[in-house]
Amino acid sequence: MSDRKTLEERHQMTDLERVRHSTAHVMATAILRIWPDAQFAYGPPIENGFYYDFEMEHRITPDDFEKIELEMKKITKENQKFEYKAISRDEAKAMAESGRLGGLSERPGNPSRFKLDLIDKIPEGEQISCFQNGEFIDLCAGPHVGYTSKCKNFKLMSVSSSFYMGDESKGQLQRLYGTAFENKDALEDHLNRLEEAKKRDHRRLGRELGLFHIDEAVGQGLILWKPKGALVRRALQEFITQELDKQGYSQVFTPHIGKLDLYRTSGHFPYYQESQYPAIAERDTLEKLADEDATCATLLNGLETGTYEGYLLKPMNCPHHIKIFASDHHSYRDLPVRLAEFGTVYRWEQSGELGGMTRVRGFTQDDAHLFCTPDQVAEEVKGCLDLVKKVLTTLGMNDYRVRLSLRDPDSDKYVGSPENWDKAEAALREAVIHLGVDYTEELGEAAFYGPKIDFVVKDVIGRDWQLGTVQVDYNLPVRFKLSYVGADNQPHVPVMIHRAPFGSLERFTGLLIEHFEGKFPTWLAPEQVRILPISEKTLDEANALAAELADLGIRCTVDRSSDKVGAKIRNARLERIPNMAVLGQREVEEGTIAVRVRGEEKPIIKPRQQFIDDLLKEIAERSL
Repeated sequence: MSDRKTLEERHQMTDLERVRHSTAHVMATAILRIWPDAQFAYGPPIENGFYYDFEMEHRITPDDFEKIELEMKKITKENQKFEYKAISRDEAKAMAESGRLGGLSERPGNPSRFKLDLIDKIPEGEQISCFQNGEFIDLCAGPHVGYTSKCKNFKLMSVSSSFYMGDESKGQLQRLYGTAFENKDALEDHLNRLEEAKKRDHRRLGRELGLFHIDEAVGQGLILWKPKGALVRRALQEFITQELDKQGYSQVFTPHIGKLDLYRTSGHFPYYQESQYPAIAERDTLEKLADEDATCATLLNGLETGTYEGYLLKPMNCPHHIKIFASDHHSYRDLPVRLAEFGTVYRWEQSGELGGMTRVRGFTQDDAHLFCTPDQVAEEVKGCLDLVKKVLTTLGMNDYRVRLSLRDPDSDKYVGSPENWDKAEAALREAVIHLGVDYTEELGEAAFYGPKIDFVVKDVIGRDWQLGTVQVDYNLPVRFKLSYVGADNQPHVPVMIHRAPFGSLERFTGLLIEHFEGKFPTWLAPEQVRILPISEKTLDEANALAAELADLGIRCTVDRSSDKVGAKIRNARLERIPNMAVLGQREVEEGTIAVRVRGEEKPIIKPRQQFIDDLLKEIAERSL
C-alpha cells in the first residue's frame, strides 16, 4: 500500500507514476519470492522513482540488487495482471491476521502487523481495496498499469533504514529505492544523468579542489570556506557589488543576533520556531534560574512569552534593515532607500536534510531591502528582476523559469489586509510580464508577509534549483510602524521590497561548482593562470611574469616543482586551471608565451603583452 491519499488523488496519477507504483509491487513480489518472511508496510511512487518499506531478518545490501532485479525481470515476463479487489473491513483484517496481505501466502502465527495498523487508520465508510499481481496481494488504493510487462524498464538504486510512519518507537525497517520509466531510452537517459551528477557532485569536487570543508567539530551544515573557495565567493560578491553600485544601493552591516522582541514584531518568532535555532537567554536570567533550580521548560516558556529577555541568531536580515531605515527621518524625496548586505543568517535544518553547500544551517545572502512609495513599486521590482536576469545570464544559466507565488485567500497564515496583498500581487505580475519570460502562478506559496517571484534554474543535467527571489511586502512596514513624509506633508507607510539575486552564496556556489564541473570561467576561477617554467633557467622570468600579473589583479601561481613540463600540465588540468603559461628558453628570448587554454590540446604562441591584454579583457567582460 502506498502512503494515504484519497482515491480521487490516486486516480490523478500520471502514467509514469502508475508505472512506478506498479513496479514497486513487482519489486515486493520479487523480494518475497527470495525472502518469504518479509513483511511489507507501504511503497509509494516518489519524484524520481519509488520505494517500499519492509521488515525481515536478512539485511539487504547493494550486493543483493542483481538477484532481486533478475527475479523482477521474470515477473515482468510472466505478464501478470494487476487486479483490483474491493473488500470489507472484516475481510481485510482476516487477510492481515493470516499474513496474506503484503505476502505470498498465508503464514499462520505471522500476522501482517503493518497492514492491521493501516486498516485501523482507514476512516469508517471509506472503501478498502487490494491489488493482486500473480501470487502477491497488497492493501492498495491503486491505480496500476494493466500488466507487469509494462514495468520492465527499472533499476534498483539504494537501500536505507526507515521507521514505520517515521516513529522510532515502532522499530526499524528497511527501505529499498528503485526507479522506473515507461521506456528504455528514458531509463538510460535518467541513469546517465545520475552518473553525470556524480561526476559533478560539488561535495566531491569541493574536497578535491580545496574549495570548502565541513567539520563535525564545527557543526553540521556550517561551511568552512577554504582560501580557493573564498576567492570564488569574493569574485561573486565583487560582481554583484558593482551592479548594486550602478543601481544606487547603500551597503550596510548588521550583527548576527537580535533581541527576541525584534522578531516578535516581525512575526518570525515564535511562528517559525521550528526552523530557527533556540533562543539565547541573557546571562543574568540563566544565573537567576539556576539559583531557583528552575527547569529548562521554565526558561523556554519564559523566553516564548516574553517574561525573560532573550536573543535569537538571526533567521532573516530584514528586521535589522528595517531598524536602519527607521533610524532616520525620510521624505518622499529620499525614496527609494536601497540597503544591501552580505548578511549571514541561521536556520535549523534537520540533519537528514543537510547536503553539502546546498542545504546548510548557516548561510550568507546577497540580501537587500528597498523602501519606496507605492508609485515606485513597479519600477523598483523591475530593477530587481533585471538584476537577477543579469546575474543568471552572466553565468550562462539561461535555462530558467519564473514562479509567481501568491497567497491562498482561504488560508489564515498570512498577515496584512487583502487590499495590500492585491496591490503587491498586481505589482509583481506587472513586473514579471515586463521581464518577458514565461511564468507560472502558484497559490499558497507566498511568504507570510507578501507575494514573491522565484527564479527556478535548470542546471546542465536537468535538475531544478530555486535561486534568486524578489518579494513585495506591505505588511512588515506596518508592523514596525515605518513612515515617510509625503508630498502632502503627512506621514505615509512605505512599501518594502526584499530581494536576493544569488539567494544563498553557499547554495549558489555549490550549484556553480556542479554547473561548471569545477571548471570555472577565468573571471571566477580561484587560480586564473598557472605559470609553468620548463626548467630552473626560466624560473626568474616566470616569477617576474607572476609579479606583473598580480599587480594587475590577476590571480596566478608559479609551478616551481622539479616535475617535467608534461607533468606540470597534467597537474594543472586536474586542478581545472583555465590558463597555463608555459615559459621555455625560446619563449623568454622571443618575448612570447606558449598559452595552453583549458580544454584545448595545442598551445597558442602569443606575444607576452597580447597574452596579458587578452586575459584582462576576458576577465573584465566576465566571459564564459
